[in-house]
Amino acid sequence: MDVKKILAEATSTLGVSGHEAAVAAYFAEQFRPLVDEVKVDAMYNVIACRKATGQAGKKAPKVMLCAHLDEIALMVTKIEDDGSVRFGSVGGVDPRILPGSRVWVHGREKLFGTIGALPPHLMSAEDRASNYKMDKLHIDLGMSAEKVREQVRIGDLVTFNTPFTELANNQVAAKSLDDRVCVAILLRAAERLQKLVCEADVYFVCSAQEEVGGRGAMTAAFGVEPDCAVVLDVDFALTPGCGPDVACPLDAMVVTHGPYVQPKLNKRLIDCAKEHNVKLSQTVAGRYTGTDADEIGVSRAGVPTVLLSLPEKYMHTSVETISLDTLEEGARLLAHFVSELDASWEEDLWI
Repeated sequence: MDVKKILAEATSTLGVSGHEAAVAAYFAEQFRPLVDEVKVDAMYNVIACRKATGQAGKKAPKVMLCAHLDEIALMVTKIEDDGSVRFGSVGGVDPRILPGSRVWVHGREKLFGTIGALPPHLMSAEDRASNYKMDKLHIDLGMSAEKVREQVRIGDLVTFNTPFTELANNQVAAKSLDDRVCVAILLRAAERLQKLVCEADVYFVCSAQEEVGGRGAMTAAFGVEPDCAVVLDVDFALTPGCGPDVACPLDAMVVTHGPYVQPKLNKRLIDCAKEHNVKLSQTVAGRYTGTDADEIGVSRAGVPTVLLSLPEKYMHTSVETISLDTLEEGARLLAHFVSELDASWEEDLWI
């Protein structure tokens, strides 16, 4: 499996929250050779099932592995009389990162634009002292208002126009690596499981609408009815000015402790990492995790859930940066963890 190729293709595929059809179709095709069944549901969740192997006459546990496929973006809200396009956000977009950005406006045609703002020379001292706000920014398509209105409608999507870029030390940067990099972990884990005996039915779920509230994971978990779940998402990686109290090293997957995480299942994950020499960092989420784990954990009558995260620099920007080595270690851990679950996995879970 060429992970770089998958990440390059996936991050360039449209998949804004609520509009995931194209990226869902892409990932469904990637899973088909690796599993027994793939479907895309009404929410654009991709649900790929690999049936248990190596068990005779036992009830196979049902394990849900979940990473979200949607991305943050912008949406057209108004077209000014000079042709400038105003916009709001879909998901958490920080307006401070936007001035000077290259974007695609997905109108009747895919249009290239740049995000402009009032130059600091023309601002008041008060304005210069404050951060940019979304309503002060605009997209310039280099077209007249008449031409823009022929091509663009209110509600059209706007995505970052930044290429997938390889960096030194096996690191890469791109938009929407949050969380398509973790979908890539699911794919690599599925590939690894082909060489392992696994007594669990494994459901690889690429969930929709996580960036606006975990809705895809909520509905997918309701439909799958898993016995337990592992959620994969990104977490903050160390960068200058971002210390170890709020971020983790780029070179190790992260496990989370907190009320949404089942403690004994989490210990099993940590023990599995030790057994297979997978380096882990640990963090705490004292209330909610802000990931799909929150919705899956309280689905139906409750699902024992753990959260495994990939450290990422510059989250929710156009240059999110991750280590491919850490990605591979995450896939290796996930495959071993799932392959070591059997029908007796929950005997001591509640005691």
